[in-house]
Amino acid sequence: MSQTAFILVVSEDEASGQRLRELLREKYGHVCSVVTSVPAAMESIRARAPDVVLTKPNINGEPAASPLAELLDQLARDAILLLVGADRAPAARHIQVSLLPQTSDLESLARAVAAAARKAVTRQEDRLLKESIAGQRYEAFEGIVGVSPAIRKIVERIKKAARNKLTVLIIGETGTGKDLIAEAIHKQSDRAGKPMKSVNCAGLNENLLESELFGHVRGAFTGAVSDRKGYFVAADGGTLFLDEIGDMPPNMQAKLLRALERREITPVGSTDVRRVDVRVIAATNADLQKLVQENKFREDLYYRLNQWVIEVPPLRERREDIPILADYLRQRANSNHGTNCDGFSSQAMACLTKYYWPGNVRELANVIEALVVETEGRQIEVDDLPERIRGSRDIVPASAVGLVGLTMAQVERIMIERTLQATGGNREQAAKILDIGTRTLYRKIKEYGL
Repeated sequence: MSQTAFILVVSEDEASGQRLRELLREKYGHVCSVVTSVPAAMESIRARAPDVVLTKPNINGEPAASPLAELLDQLARDAILLLVGADRAPAARHIQVSLLPQTSDLESLARAVAAAARKAVTRQEDRLLKESIAGQRYEAFEGIVGVSPAIRKIVERIKKAARNKLTVLIIGETGTGKDLIAEAIHKQSDRAGKPMKSVNCAGLNENLLESELFGHVRGAFTGAVSDRKGYFVAADGGTLFLDEIGDMPPNMQAKLLRALERREITPVGSTDVRRVDVRVIAATNADLQKLVQENKFREDLYYRLNQWVIEVPPLRERREDIPILADYLRQRANSNHGTNCDGFSSQAMACLTKYYWPGNVRELANVIEALVVETEGRQIEVDDLPERIRGSRDIVPASAVGLVGLTMAQVERIMIERTLQATGGNREQAAKILDIGTRTLYRKIKEYGL
């Protein structure tokens, strides 16, 4: 595996910083970004966790050492902070802080930075390997895996939700496991012995969704050849999970609100009212408050759903869970497919942890399942990973600061790869978004090995 690292140089002298960047890139192959202020450094760290940060104790009269050390402790625990000309190191819980003498010799400074980069990469690999091994002994809570504070908080919220009778709203990006959380609440509650039904509100028109939820009687509409009970009746005594609630048509929102408040439903085409005892759990990847402001979602329904909220962070915001989760998914895939994939190398795990995971846990699960089948009888190595993950050290979020230090070719490659991911691999659509010809895109894909 290439020992490429991402290095952040904080320098009042931009010209000197750029010369150091070139040395690190040309002699050592590292990606380097140069900023000239502490706020810019903080923004860069938030955009992309660095392996090494080089700075003086103060930049333009503003303290740099302690603020950067504190932020790195939170976001890049394996990083090394190099302080040039400092007489003491700031306190740090996770990162390593090293003091360098003041020097104008950029060659020697580049050597010191490169040595720190190698050490930082090794620190990360060793930590991830230990966490991966520890993950093999981890017991999932209703299929929910992780050790991060965010996951521990979610588990506690699930347990409390199971003990109360409030309507639950689960908020999170696509692929974060909102359905798993809904199932966990149901299984932990006193309704566990009763049915749990799920309805995806996206992609269903109002009439079809009303019939799905409330049922219909024979002759209610063309094709209604018999009575049909809806999901509210099917889940009576149990739990109804309404996924993608933000996509529910406006008129259906009013009908759902009425059902929640009165605990009764009326089948389509009928005048008979039926009382139901259903605990509703809703989920969305949309900003419901914003939809309310835009008059796309009923405010009264929002407050009715918003009784007990569980927020699920994206996978990239709880990277410490990735080794444990990946190993759990490996074991599950082995069980499902009768394979015996033997784990991950520390370098492969480092790549998995660095990757941005736009598809969250669902994407990770799909990747791991394919890897397990492919690597039966041995451990997963870096070369087994999909290229988009294997090259993740060169992938940065699309922010101006995060792109500083990359060549135009690297930036172009990132933008093409991200656009293809966003379009699900649709090259014609990607070409339109990138405003280039389809033939040009095909050539670039071949050129960059995408």
